[in-house]
Amino acid sequence: MKRAAHEPFLRVDGVSVKYGGVTALDDVSLSVAPGELVTVIGANGAGKSSLLNALVGVVPKAAGKVFFDGVDVSREPPEAMVGRGVVLVPERRELFAAMSVDDNLRLGAYARFARGDRDLSSGLAEVYETFPQLAERRRQVAGTMSGGEQQMLAVGRAMMAKPRLLLLDEPSLGLAPLIVAEIFRVIAGIRDAGATVLLIEQNARAALSLADHAYLLETGTVLLGGTAAELASDERVAGAYLGFGRG
Repeated sequence: MKRAAHEPFLRVDGVSVKYGGVTALDDVSLSVAPGELVTVIGANGAGKSSLLNALVGVVPKAAGKVFFDGVDVSREPPEAMVGRGVVLVPERRELFAAMSVDDNLRLGAYARFARGDRDLSSGLAEVYETFPQLAERRRQVAGTMSGGEQQMLAVGRAMMAKPRLLLLDEPSLGLAPLIVAEIFRVIAGIRDAGATVLLIEQNARAALSLADHAYLLETGTVLLGGTAAELASDERVAGAYLGFGRG
C-alpha cells in the first residue's frame, strides 16, 4: 500500500515505550512531511533517544504504531528499516573504532551494495568534499580521531546510505561551537538535497533555527508541536530552552 499524496512520510501514532516499570514514552504522536526537517527538542532524559530507538525497532513499543511511506513498520526490525532507507546516526556514533575512515564510510553503504548498487565512488567523493577533514584522514583509524571528527564520520557514513529518512540523535552533543555549526550546515544540505530529516537535539536554539517543524518532548510526552518559529516564540520554550524569557 502506497502513501497517499496528502499523508506524512513518517507518522507516529500514540507510541509508548516502557523499560520494566518505567515509562520512557507515553502516547507520543508526530508526523514528518516529505523533504521536511523536523526537530524534537527537550532536556536530557525527556525520552528523545527512546523515540528514535522505537522508530527503528531497536526497542519494542508497548503501544502505538509507526507508518513510513504509507506502510505500517511498527514491528519491523532495524535491518528492515535500513532496507527501506531509514538511517539512524546514534548519539554514541557507534563507529568501527579499529577500522579506517574510508572503511567506515564504505560500510555505511552496505544496504545499497546488497541491492546491487556497487558504485561507491560518487558517494565517497561527496562525503570527502563535504568533510575535507575526513579526506585528509581517510586512512586513519576512526578510534584515534577527535570527537568532532568522529561525528563528521558518523554523518558521512549515513550519507553513504543515501537515506530517504535520516534520524539524528543529539549530533551536537559535546562538540565545540565551530564543529556544531559545521555539522548543522551539512544537515541542512542533506535536507536541501531531498532527504527527509528527523533531528533529536538538546541544543534547542540551533535546532529551531534549522527546522521546518518542531515538537517539545518532556518526561516522555509531547507538550507542544508546530512550526519551528512558533515553538521558538513560545514563552515556555524561550524561558526553559533558549535561555531567555519574556518580560
